[in-house]
Amino acid sequence: MKTVACVVLPGFAPFEFGVACEAFGLDRSDDGIPNFDFRVVTPTPGVVPSKIGFSINVDADLSFAYEADLVVISPIPHEYWDDVDERVLDLVRDAVARDAWVLSVCSGSFVLAAAGVLDGRRATTHWMYAEKMASLYPEIDVDPNALYVQDGRIITSAGTAAGLDACLHLLRIELGAEMTNTIARRMVVPPQRDGGQAQFIAAPLPVTTSLSLAPVTDWVLENLSLDLSVDQLAARAHMSPRTFARRFKADFGTTPAAWLARQRIIHAQRLLERTDLGLDQIAFESGFGSAAVLRQNFTRMLGLSPTAYRARFSCAGEEPDAA
Repeated sequence: MKTVACVVLPGFAPFEFGVACEAFGLDRSDDGIPNFDFRVVTPTPGVVPSKIGFSINVDADLSFAYEADLVVISPIPHEYWDDVDERVLDLVRDAVARDAWVLSVCSGSFVLAAAGVLDGRRATTHWMYAEKMASLYPEIDVDPNALYVQDGRIITSAGTAAGLDACLHLLRIELGAEMTNTIARRMVVPPQRDGGQAQFIAAPLPVTTSLSLAPVTDWVLENLSLDLSVDQLAARAHMSPRTFARRFKADFGTTPAAWLARQRIIHAQRLLERTDLGLDQIAFESGFGSAAVLRQNFTRMLGLSPTAYRARFSCAGEEPDAA
């Protein structure tokens, strides 16, 4: 992926638009991150008003987007959901037909839906709009809980910050976990959040107990090679397993077992990228026990084998391992 076009339409959301600019438009070559040819485009070049009273001047029409490796669709106001510019719909259809990446942020998924490219696919949008999308487009399998959904080379994301999760997910696919972690550190955000929108719907600003669980999760990350169980973690938290599981789900939006599995995979990714360790040793250090179990879990979660991942993303010979 080398070229990225971000499509903005009247009434665009500044934050979500900024997410695409931040993820794909900044020069991070000093950190060893390859630059993308990133351009903002719109159907009719000129002044494009945002939804909160200021405008941006966009010089480029959609021509560049027809050749871009990634087309990003920014959110549009609900009054435009059933009246999307036909030129943008044609662009989206063309991008999907030529197998380019297409990524929508928040209500930008309604543009993809209007183009018909989500029919028969799983997708998501902001939880406030999920029911509306399912009603308007019954052929789409709308997941109201996911932070983002990848179906083929189409990625749809939930509201606001979930767009950043989706961008980092795509960067992880294209650049690998190590470079994506570097990008996330510069953004001062976690490289990957677990859980879904459900953790935000009931209590957008909850009084969490995550600080009470932090010593446990920190300890887990230092001891991934151990054979860990929920009962052991609950004991370290001085809770019953049932209370621990309930509180963990409330804080992290996922189960302790699912969170632990994700941390093991992330650690295995790093070892595959940054070391020459064999699969048996990586499996041991990541807590999978054997190379066979590592392969099974790695392939299920990432869609490719550890060997294929290493062949694509290994940088062990480029600099001393920092693990």
